[in-house]
Amino acid sequence: MKIFLLFLALFFTSNFVHAQKYSTGNAYIGFFSKTPLEDIRAENRQVRTVIDLDKQQLAFTLLVKSFLFKKQLMQQHFNENYAESDKYPKADFSGIFTGNVNYLQEGIYPIEVKGNLSFHGVTKSITVPATVEIRSGKLTAVSNFKLKPQDFNIKIPSVVRDKISEQIDVSVKAEFLLK
Repeated sequence: MKIFLLFLALFFTSNFVHAQKYSTGNAYIGFFSKTPLEDIRAENRQVRTVIDLDKQQLAFTLLVKSFLFKKQLMQQHFNENYAESDKYPKADFSGIFTGNVNYLQEGIYPIEVKGNLSFHGVTKSITVPATVEIRSGKLTAVSNFKLKPQDFNIKIPSVVRDKISEQIDVSVKAEFLLK
């Protein structure tokens, strides 16, 4: 009987402690490079994301090979030559966010996200603006920012340097159902 009561206490405590933690497996991360010679766009809709509202923490993880391009050859070059996705199969972010978000009231709230982004074997500290929208029982987090391939030791051969922007536009969107 004591074991049963201990189990119940642990069960209810763990549910209470994690009451403000949400996750999704279909968040979105995309990137875009625009140059006079070529536009490059890739999207990944298989991004695992966890957000802890109480601790104001969040984390993302994705398989690099899950980025999809319109042109198969671009996807192949990205995976083999730039991201080296066989050698570095995952990209991760973990960090915190700051800002005043009232999770009980619908609205759009600006926040700032700080943390460590790991890609291509390099971990870099980043700080980016974002917004959190509370609407109809959903929390949607959105961010748009720029990254430089060189910051992640991605070498761009001179033969294609004019086709890839020095700064890549990154878009992130994650939706969570609030319970």
